Amino acid sequence: MIPLSTLILILLCKSGQSSSSTTTHRIDYHHVIWSLVRKPGAFAAYQYRDELFPTTTFRLAYDRLLADWPKRANQEYVRILYLAATTSESEVETALCLLLEAALLPTLVAVRDLVHLPGVQSVPQLHTPTLDLSPYDQLIPSRRTNV
Repeated sequence: MIPLSTLILILLCKSGQSSSSTTTHRIDYHHVIWSLVRKPGAFAAYQYRDELFPTTTFRLAYDRLLADWPKRANQEYVRILYLAATTSESEVETALCLLLEAALLPTLVAVRDLVHLPGVQSVPQLHTPTLDLSPYDQLIPSRRTNV
Protein backbone atom coordinates (compact mmCIF):
# COMPACT_ATOMS: atom_id res chain seq x y z
CA MET A 1 0.00 0.00 0.00
CA ILE A 2 1.25 3.47 -0.83
CA PRO A 3 1.58 5.76 2.24
CA LEU A 4 -0.95 8.55 2.63
CA SER A 5 1.79 11.19 2.57
CA THR A 6 2.73 10.04 -0.92
CA LEU A 7 -0.84 9.91 -2.12
CA ILE A 8 -1.33 13.53 -1.07
CA LEU A 9 1.07 14.44 -3.87
CA ILE A 10 -1.36 13.11 -6.48
CA LEU A 11 -2.44 15.90 -8.74
CA LEU A 12 -6.14 16.07 -9.52
CA CYS A 13 -6.96 17.82 -12.74
CA LYS A 14 -10.44 18.79 -13.78
CA SER A 15 -11.16 18.77 -17.46
CA GLY A 16 -13.33 21.78 -18.16
CA GLN A 17 -15.04 24.22 -15.84
CA SER A 18 -18.54 22.76 -15.71
CA SER A 19 -19.83 21.01 -12.63
CA SER A 20 -20.52 17.88 -14.66
CA SER A 21 -16.87 17.50 -15.67
CA THR A 22 -15.17 14.30 -14.68
CA THR A 23 -12.13 14.28 -12.46
CA THR A 24 -9.08 12.50 -13.82
CA HIS A 25 -5.96 11.59 -11.95
CA ARG A 26 -2.54 12.66 -13.09
CA ILE A 27 0.31 11.18 -11.09
CA ASP A 28 3.94 12.06 -11.51
CA TYR A 29 5.88 8.85 -10.92
CA HIS A 30 8.72 10.84 -9.34
CA HIS A 31 6.48 11.35 -6.29
CA VAL A 32 5.65 7.68 -5.67
CA ILE A 33 8.68 5.79 -6.96
CA TRP A 34 10.47 5.90 -3.59
CA SER A 35 7.57 4.09 -1.91
CA LEU A 36 7.30 1.55 -4.70
CA VAL A 37 11.01 0.74 -4.50
CA ARG A 38 10.59 -0.13 -0.83
CA LYS A 39 7.52 -2.26 -1.63
CA PRO A 40 7.80 -3.37 -5.27
CA GLY A 41 4.92 -5.82 -4.86
CA ALA A 42 2.58 -2.87 -4.36
CA PHE A 43 2.96 -1.88 -8.00
CA ALA A 44 0.80 -4.78 -9.22
CA ALA A 45 -2.16 -3.74 -7.08
CA TYR A 46 -1.65 0.01 -7.26
CA GLN A 47 -4.93 1.75 -8.10
CA TYR A 48 -3.29 4.27 -10.44
CA ARG A 49 -0.75 1.89 -11.96
CA ASP A 50 -1.56 2.97 -15.52
CA GLU A 51 -0.45 6.50 -14.61
CA LEU A 52 3.06 5.23 -13.82
CA PHE A 53 4.02 4.75 -17.44
CA PRO A 54 5.65 8.04 -18.52
CA THR A 55 5.57 7.08 -22.21
CA THR A 56 4.30 4.31 -24.42
CA THR A 57 7.80 2.85 -24.54
CA PHE A 58 7.74 2.27 -20.78
CA ARG A 59 4.36 0.52 -21.15
CA LEU A 60 5.67 -1.67 -23.96
CA ALA A 61 8.69 -2.60 -21.84
CA TYR A 62 6.43 -3.51 -18.92
CA ASP A 63 4.21 -5.63 -21.17
CA ARG A 64 7.29 -7.41 -22.50
CA LEU A 65 8.49 -8.09 -18.95
CA LEU A 66 5.06 -9.47 -18.04
CA ALA A 67 5.07 -11.77 -21.05
CA ASP A 68 8.61 -13.11 -20.62
CA TRP A 69 9.23 -12.81 -16.89
CA PRO A 70 5.86 -12.68 -15.09
CA LYS A 71 7.12 -13.39 -11.56
CA ARG A 72 9.64 -10.53 -11.54
CA ALA A 73 8.05 -8.12 -14.02
CA ASN A 74 6.67 -5.71 -11.42
CA GLN A 75 9.87 -5.55 -9.40
CA GLU A 76 12.00 -5.16 -12.51
CA TYR A 77 9.80 -2.40 -13.93
CA VAL A 78 9.86 -0.48 -10.64
CA ARG A 79 13.66 -0.64 -10.69
CA ILE A 80 13.73 0.64 -14.28
CA LEU A 81 11.35 3.45 -13.32
CA TYR A 82 13.61 4.28 -10.36
CA LEU A 83 16.57 4.46 -12.73
CA ALA A 84 14.60 6.87 -14.91
CA ALA A 85 13.74 9.02 -11.89
CA THR A 86 17.31 9.18 -10.63
CA THR A 87 19.16 9.61 -13.92
CA SER A 88 17.48 10.66 -17.15
CA GLU A 89 14.05 9.54 -18.26
CA SER A 90 14.87 10.19 -21.90
CA GLU A 91 18.04 8.09 -21.77
CA VAL A 92 16.20 5.23 -20.10
CA GLU A 93 13.46 5.49 -22.74
CA THR A 94 16.06 5.38 -25.52
CA ALA A 95 17.64 2.30 -23.94
CA LEU A 96 14.22 0.64 -23.69
CA CYS A 97 13.56 1.41 -27.37
CA LEU A 98 16.87 -0.14 -28.38
CA LEU A 99 16.22 -3.27 -26.35
CA LEU A 100 12.66 -3.69 -27.62
CA GLU A 101 13.73 -3.19 -31.24
CA ALA A 102 16.47 -5.80 -30.78
CA ALA A 103 13.87 -8.19 -29.30
CA LEU A 104 15.81 -8.33 -26.02
CA LEU A 105 14.24 -8.46 -22.57
CA PRO A 106 14.38 -4.95 -21.04
CA THR A 107 15.86 -5.82 -17.65
CA LEU A 108 17.39 -3.31 -15.29
CA VAL A 109 20.89 -4.62 -16.01
CA ALA A 110 20.41 -4.31 -19.77
CA VAL A 111 18.97 -0.79 -19.47
CA ARG A 112 21.65 0.33 -17.02
CA ASP A 113 24.37 -0.88 -19.38
CA LEU A 114 22.96 1.35 -22.13
CA VAL A 115 22.27 4.41 -20.00
CA HIS A 116 25.15 6.80 -19.50
CA LEU A 117 25.31 7.10 -15.73
CA PRO A 118 26.79 10.31 -14.42
CA GLY A 119 30.22 9.60 -13.05
CA VAL A 120 31.74 11.06 -9.94
CA GLN A 121 33.85 14.00 -10.91
CA SER A 122 36.83 14.90 -8.83
CA VAL A 123 37.20 18.41 -7.54
CA PRO A 124 40.24 20.09 -9.08
CA GLN A 125 42.97 21.28 -6.75
CA LEU A 126 43.24 25.05 -6.71
CA HIS A 127 46.39 26.80 -5.63
CA THR A 128 46.09 29.90 -3.51
CA PRO A 129 47.87 32.77 -5.24
CA THR A 130 50.04 35.12 -3.23
CA LEU A 131 48.68 38.61 -3.45
CA ASP A 132 50.71 41.78 -3.29
CA LEU A 133 48.46 44.58 -2.06
CA SER A 134 51.15 47.25 -1.86
CA PRO A 135 49.95 48.98 -5.08
CA TYR A 136 46.62 49.61 -3.35
CA ASP A 137 48.42 51.23 -0.43
CA GLN A 138 49.62 53.89 -2.85
CA LEU A 139 46.00 54.91 -3.45
CA ILE A 140 45.52 55.94 0.18
CA PRO A 141 46.71 59.55 0.55
CA SER A 142 48.31 59.00 3.95
CA ARG A 143 50.38 56.11 2.65
CA ARG A 144 51.74 57.77 -0.45
CA THR A 145 55.41 58.53 -0.49
CA ASN A 146 56.03 62.13 -1.38
CA VAL A 147 58.62 62.34 -4.02
